[in-house]
Amino acid sequence: MRSILVYADRAPSMGPRLQTALALTRAGKGHLTVLVDTPVTRYVAMDPMGGSYFASDALKKALAEDDEHAAALEARLAAESVPFRVIRSENDPVEALARGARLADLIILSRSTGLAGDVALSSRCPVMMLNDDQPLPQPLTTACIAWDGGDEAALALRGSIPLLAGCESVEILSVKEKSGGFSCDVALRYLAVHGIEGRLHELDRRGSTEATLANAISHLGGQLLVMGAFGHSRMREYLFGGVTRHFLEDKAQPPLLLAH
Repeated sequence: MRSILVYADRAPSMGPRLQTALALTRAGKGHLTVLVDTPVTRYVAMDPMGGSYFASDALKKALAEDDEHAAALEARLAAESVPFRVIRSENDPVEALARGARLADLIILSRSTGLAGDVALSSRCPVMMLNDDQPLPQPLTTACIAWDGGDEAALALRGSIPLLAGCESVEILSVKEKSGGFSCDVALRYLAVHGIEGRLHELDRRGSTEATLANAISHLGGQLLVMGAFGHSRMREYLFGGVTRHFLEDKAQPPLLLAH
């Protein structure tokens, strides 16, 4: 991973997010892009009669504050000895990240941004979602891969290879619930081609699929979960639930690497 994009707001979770981005950029001898976004649509309001008005003074203030934030980030990163650039956007965050990641290898977000699922569905770039209070462990020792044989799982596995290369334990978790797709052996062979030894766990479903996976991850001490992102809209995820939604929302779970 040599092209890293990190979303840069002023939330407390920004610290672990930037720390992870810097560590991965150094490890890959890559380039870091930091996105500071000021969504203009937040300053357009509708009145009860169907009209709209533009809060121009509030927008000017927000733009000035975010410009200061971008300048402070530039000053900090100048001392970090990594190639970087800070970019600005006035689009909605999902659109801004999808645009910024067109030639990125990884997008880094935090759980509290609430953006990871929508960004994964909107971008062809893998998304790493961190827990708010800590960076990704370095070095990574145990990674878990949720494998169901689907295209999304295959894409997520492919995108995770640079992270898995130095990992001591790579655990493939497959819940016995459906047939079809790529077999677990295909995943193991793919890892082996990249010099990574994976270990397969075929899990009997106990309760829900997400509970079965969560129990296995906890037992194995997983520090990262690699999985495909499923769903076509926020409403569909709300109505039908699903494994993706569970791991996006459960704060007890490890960081995620998602791809769709």
